[in-house]
Amino acid sequence: MSLFAPSSGLTLQSTKGHSFSQLFSSHFINHVQVRTVPYATPFLSVNVSGKPFRVGSRKLKPIIASAASTVETPKISFRGKNPKDINVLVVGSTGYIGKFVVKELTSRGFNVIAVAREKSGTKGKNSKDDTLEQLNGANVCFSDVTNLETLEKSVQDLGVSIDVVVSCLASRNGGVKDSWNIDYQATKNSLVAGRKFGASHFVLLSAICVQKPLLEFQRAKLKFEAELMKEAEEDNGFTYSIVRPTAFFKSLGGQVELVKDGKPYVMFGDGKLCACKPISEQDLASFIADCVLKDDKINQVLPIGGPGKALTPLEQGEMLFKLVGKEPKFLKVPIEIMDFAIGFLDFLVKIFPSLEDAAEFGKIGRYYAAESMLIWDPETGEYNAEATPSYGNDTLEDFFQRVLKEGMAGQELGEQTIF
Repeated sequence: MSLFAPSSGLTLQSTKGHSFSQLFSSHFINHVQVRTVPYATPFLSVNVSGKPFRVGSRKLKPIIASAASTVETPKISFRGKNPKDINVLVVGSTGYIGKFVVKELTSRGFNVIAVAREKSGTKGKNSKDDTLEQLNGANVCFSDVTNLETLEKSVQDLGVSIDVVVSCLASRNGGVKDSWNIDYQATKNSLVAGRKFGASHFVLLSAICVQKPLLEFQRAKLKFEAELMKEAEEDNGFTYSIVRPTAFFKSLGGQVELVKDGKPYVMFGDGKLCACKPISEQDLASFIADCVLKDDKINQVLPIGGPGKALTPLEQGEMLFKLVGKEPKFLKVPIEIMDFAIGFLDFLVKIFPSLEDAAEFGKIGRYYAAESMLIWDPETGEYNAEATPSYGNDTLEDFFQRVLKEGMAGQELGEQTIF
């Protein structure tokens, strides 16, 4: 969280005329945790321990919220500013991709405000201190993106305008309610709060699979995408970039240890039902950061994959066996088994509604077992690997080699595990 201070002393004004001491009431402190960063704008270090706060030394002009508790969108585009003067609000900052996006943006010199839950990570295992350490280099604002009022209050308490919102939000497990709560509503809350405090550009991390929506999280993402585009259509001073990546490396690394231990590689059908051009978290974070300032990414839907050819599960398995120096051994599972399981679960849901998410998880597994993470051509009814853009340098083979040496630490699927 950042509070600006010129070298001559702190200047801070409340929208309701509160004094400096009133602004730092226990309510305000409870919403704030900050850490010194090398690139972000100066700010106060505040904690509940009662220790003195610290004020950064670089001279900056304070930004004061209007009486209406909003900050007007700057008349001059943020794209003409130096990155250090551009305030980027990142939501979903502690997620698998979000933490890499925060790191990339801070390395490029942006003033990053990372919104995080007080207990983040899988099942809330990370404390505030863990989050501050994980997001070192950013100003961390603890809030709740699922509650618009809370989020707006947190952003208002920052005391600065927002130039860009980057959303890396994604439902934790793909369940029906969680998908609509996070992929749609929480993401929309971030748009509303960002716009209220000046944001004129929104970068959305979506997914390439929304082009063929059969799952709830895909429908939720598409609904927000449509509303984001409409926002830009109605206000020519507002822009967006929608990033639709292909598969992530971690989603393809679940069988590395099994193959290493001599177990067969499991695949559906003949292993050629689908293909993907996976992209690393670092490369994707770099692409998302490009979307903040690059003109060619304004008001665009941007599918993106990693370098190299599209790989089928069969080819991924063969690659793994080659790396471990073992003879390929595959276990081919008929896809019809999943169809039967899904049909049975759908039947049970009619009797036991609480099984709704279990049925959805089955559908998610079935989708990824048979659908390619590539550009879908509605005219031909086929996926097109050649039309799927590539970006970055990290390859799946490099990832497999690293996991064989170091394990899957930091690549855990957590609540997103289907099987």
